[in-house]
Order: sequence, then C-alpha cells, then structure tokens
Amino acid sequence: MADTGAVSALYKRHRFPPEIIAYAVWLYYRFALSFRDVEELLGSRGVTVSYEAVRLWCGKFGPEFAHKLRCRRRRLGRHWFVDEVFIRLKGVIHYLWRAVDQNGVVVDILVQARRDRAAAERFFRHLLRSSNTVPHTVVTDRLRSYSAALPRVLPKVKHQRGHWLNNRAENSHQPTRDRERRMRRFKSPEQAQQFLSIYSTVSSHLRPRRHRLTAARYRSIRRQRFQQWNTAVQARALAMP
Repeated sequence: MADTGAVSALYKRHRFPPEIIAYAVWLYYRFALSFRDVEELLGSRGVTVSYEAVRLWCGKFGPEFAHKLRCRRRRLGRHWFVDEVFIRLKGVIHYLWRAVDQNGVVVDILVQARRDRAAAERFFRHLLRSSNTVPHTVVTDRLRSYSAALPRVLPKVKHQRGHWLNNRAENSHQPTRDRERRMRRFKSPEQAQQFLSIYSTVSSHLRPRRHRLTAARYRSIRRQRFQQWNTAVQARALAMP
C-alpha cells in the first residue's frame, strides 16, 4: 500500500474513495461491461454514481493503472507471437497489431492504417520501446511485411513463419472482438489505441491461463495479481484473503 500522501495526490478532488473508483475501473476493463452496466453494479452495492462519472474515471485512471501494471509485471518471455487483425473505424479498415509472449502475456498493441513493411517496422520499434526487451524468436504468419521488416529492426532475432504457427496471437484477438461488438465498434484510431492498450494490459494481468493450472495454483496466482493491482491503484478494493 502506498503512503497516504501519494494516495491523496492520485485521487485528489474526487469525492469517492479510491476503493470505489478502482473497483469501477476494474469492472469496466476486466469484463465486457458498458459504463451503464458498471453504474448499475455499483448501485446494487449502495453506491450512487452516474455512468458519465464512470467514463471519466476510466479515461483518467485507466492509462495510469495500466502503466503501473506494466512496470510491475514479471519479465516477458523471449518468444513472441505476432499477428494483425482488421478493425473498421468509421467505415475505414485499420489494423490492430498485437504481440504476445509464450506465456500468453500481451507485450503490446498498435493500431495502424496499413500492414505494409513500414507499418511492421513501426510496430516492432513500438514493442522494443514499450517492453524494453529484445526477443529471441518472433513467430508470425506468412505476411511478407514481417519478413521485410524484421531484418531491418531485429536482424539477430530468429524468425519463424508459417500457417497456424502464431495461433497464440490470433486467439488473443477474441476478447477484443467481444469488446468491439459490445462498444458497437471503436470510433477512431486514437480511441481504439487508448482503450485496447489499457484493456490488453488489465485483462491479461487479471486473467491467468486457467486451463494450464491446477485450482490451487490458479488461486495463488490470482491472489498475487490482485495484490499487484491493489499496489498499482493504491487501494484495497480487490484484496484477497
């Protein structure tokens, strides 16, 4: 738990306590909920707050919480699985580039208008800056942009490419598709980038790969991650016994 001074600075001029604000932000980014859904869930617990206040909380605190989680996450794996998927923004096709490591942790995402060599180079440089990690192996599909970009950005990294080899990255798009439908599509590249960078971090952190863990191990990891979340948000809302 951070000191009182730091807590008061982070939540300064907010009449609701940190636990309620952090809980609302957690609900929105962890589950496929709308702002009105979060308003109703808080109301069921006796907390009267408007959905507009929830929207403002998520916009203000979401980037800060995600940044602190990224600083506290364990060291990323050195095998990265990369894929891109199209998203439609105001009728125009854009591409969501995503990389995950061998443990299923999202390295980062980037929304771009193209998927050519320049876009691939931009994405790999973005990954290096945000993760401060150089991978040993990058696994992609057969898109030629990857083969053209990797030797220019990561010349010493092993590149594996082939059909279905990057399934881990492709499967990580599914929660994004669910949120896209729930939000009735993203409105702009900037909004998609901001939301998905937060959502990918929070959702990945609080959703361990349960199918590969025993029940006891899963609960232990979940408890640790809730504690890390509490430290990041400077609140006790999700403390685990």
